[in-house]
Amino acid sequence: MILNKQVGVFLNLVHNKFKQYVTEIFHSQGFNITPEQFLVMDTLWDEGVLSQQQIADIMIKDKNSVVKLIDGLEERNLVKRISNPSDRRQNLIQVTQYAKDIQDEVTDLAMNAVNFIINGIPKSQLYTFLRVLSKMGENMNKDVNLMDMAKKFPTNKANGKTKE
Repeated sequence: MILNKQVGVFLNLVHNKFKQYVTEIFHSQGFNITPEQFLVMDTLWDEGVLSQQQIADIMIKDKNSVVKLIDGLEERNLVKRISNPSDRRQNLIQVTQYAKDIQDEVTDLAMNAVNFIINGIPKSQLYTFLRVLSKMGENMNKDVNLMDMAKKFPTNKANGKTKE
């Protein structure tokens, strides 16, 4: 198989298997969320109350996709929409008490799943991999620099410290 075809096939395969594996881990422990929904939750846990547009910007997703993710999280009692007091046309997304209660357990499950997936890969290779992915992203959209975004988000403003 030629190299550029392998890149596409491997990226697609690993992406799909990654989502499948993490979803199975969540479900096996009684949490009915997807990896993408977890990323929304993780963003809200770290950043606090955000607008749907802010979430979309942080996750580099279109607003309609984020709305669907939030709908699913709202159905699961993980988030609630509240009116923005300074602009009633805008919804703010806030985590529920239930979401706060499960934050540590769900985050540990996600981190353990990722640790399993990257097991045996030297840190230097992971950094190289991230730089390559960032360059691929930049090739598709010059306005998106994943390495810069990794420095900016999550800020963990909610408790005043930044994540590594």
